[in-house]
Amino acid sequence: MRFVQTLKNIWTIEELRKRLLVTFLLVFVYRLGCYVVLPGIHPDDLDALANFTAGSGLMQLLDMFSGGAFSQASIFALGIMPYITASIVIQLLGMVLPSFQKMQREGESGRQKLNQYTRYLTVIILMLQGPAYLINLQVQVNSAGGHAVMGFWTVLYLSVILAAGSMFIMWLGERITDRGIGNGISFIILVGIIARLPQSLYYEFVSRLPGSTGSEGGLVMFIVELVLLFAVTVGAVLLVQGTRKVPVQYAKRIVGNKQYGGARQYIPLKVNAAGVMPIIFAQAIMFIPITLAGFGARENSIFAKFSDINGLAYNITYFILIVAFTYFYTAITVRPAQMAEDMKRNNGFIPGVKPGKKTVEYLDSIMSRITLPGSLFLGIVAVMPAFARLFGVSQNFAQFFGGTSLLILVGVVLDTLQQIESHLMMHHYDGLMKNGKIKGRTTGSAY
Repeated sequence: MRFVQTLKNIWTIEELRKRLLVTFLLVFVYRLGCYVVLPGIHPDDLDALANFTAGSGLMQLLDMFSGGAFSQASIFALGIMPYITASIVIQLLGMVLPSFQKMQREGESGRQKLNQYTRYLTVIILMLQGPAYLINLQVQVNSAGGHAVMGFWTVLYLSVILAAGSMFIMWLGERITDRGIGNGISFIILVGIIARLPQSLYYEFVSRLPGSTGSEGGLVMFIVELVLLFAVTVGAVLLVQGTRKVPVQYAKRIVGNKQYGGARQYIPLKVNAAGVMPIIFAQAIMFIPITLAGFGARENSIFAKFSDINGLAYNITYFILIVAFTYFYTAITVRPAQMAEDMKRNNGFIPGVKPGKKTVEYLDSIMSRITLPGSLFLGIVAVMPAFARLFGVSQNFAQFFGGTSLLILVGVVLDTLQQIESHLMMHHYDGLMKNGKIKGRTTGSAY
């Protein structure tokens, strides 16, 4: 079989074999740490936190990204999300502050400075999130009949442990990037998402058995859900890989006795150049009414209506925000003027388009056209979990029908498979696919 032969080819490449083994070892360490409970937390009291997590869309999302460590009150409870938040902030600062833009242009030295700033900001975020998580843990445990008393010093040293746990996860991610396969931070998020899939799949299957609560449709409905999940995943793959190739012709240059240029190349403009960032921004906005509703807003108030993640008002607003943020983030990350300048500097031009201003307008018009269907499709993928819950899919399993988790899962898997395929092609083996090559994300983003 071709699959078995591909596995043999992977195992015969020494460097690839070592990288895969290192990746599996570091992932095992990460998963082991997800079950190490914080000191002073009784395991029996964790049911309260698990129930609270199951009833909150925000908490369930955080629990998924942490691989269940959030609801287990683990030393890895805060996961890698604070580092991602810090990275997003640094990226945005690089778009508006000249000093950060200068560091981005300084190459490796500038990248190291930005990474250091990202780590400092991560620590600051952790020292804010740690006490908030512990206070929430105490409230939920006590309200469920447990007993959790945390004084100032208890909160302080547990916050240090939580911060150290998240920084250790970040270190594991960097080691996977250097010595393993794929982007380490993204791979750890992927592992956290996949870790929740078997349990969610099992509970959904059990709930569809005759005699169970919510068993409408039975096993036939469960099979339909799996088919729809496969279809949505295929759609997410098309969204991640979709590109518009713009032909670029380079003029011939003769330097000494060698000829350069003269070949036609392509600029791959992605249909979804913004990645999952619009969903993250939109979620941050939509969490505001949820938070205000939690502070005692009346049941019939506008904040209470927008706090219902299955409600029509919430999902329509969520969809519109994603479309708007897709255009916004694409506009600040994809710069046609810079592309046109780079082509001009390298004696390149788009056939039939004049260099300079006309090239900028041409690229801008293409980005506007392909961003519209990309943003609409991204919005549809983001609200798919709400439609899944509307048709009776359980809260845990519905998260895999779209949203941030599905896009991250698809993007990271494609990136990792692309790296494995590049090793195979380098050693003159066939790729992972019989026809064509695997295309990963070209943005290099970890999220």
